[in-house]
Amino acid sequence: MKVTIVDIGEGEEEEVILKCRSLDDNMVKLINRLKQGGGKLTAYKDGGMFFIDQGEVFYFESVDQKVFAYCKSEVYLVKSKLYELMDELPGWIFVRVSKSVILNVNQIKSLTPAFGGRYEALLKNGEKVIISRQYVGLLKENLGV
Repeated sequence: MKVTIVDIGEGEEEEVILKCRSLDDNMVKLINRLKQGGGKLTAYKDGGMFFIDQGEVFYFESVDQKVFAYCKSEVYLVKSKLYELMDELPGWIFVRVSKSVILNVNQIKSLTPAFGGRYEALLKNGEKVIISRQYVGLLKENLGV
């Protein structure tokens, strides 16, 4: 694989161009990695600071003015507000599903209609998250359904 780096002038937008014969799994992983940037979040638990991969987070939830990141078996405190996370996180992976929850769509195992136009997402770790009816359309659009 050939890599070319070109210096750009002040005010020019950074750009990555991939030339490939086919878009195989390795190229897709590379593209996702580039889009995510570092992909690390700073989180806190038991007085310690942790650096977790964005992909490890199943969902973020705001409870009593605090935001928590729920991973497979751990829960961490995140010092960002939900709206700040929505600006920082890749929008094709993380979707707002209610006023208080941002969901990682890669961690959804199944979706089931629930009462009142809402949906229930069963996550890969066995937890269930309710998708508010006003966010169902956005989630479906993001999933390509």
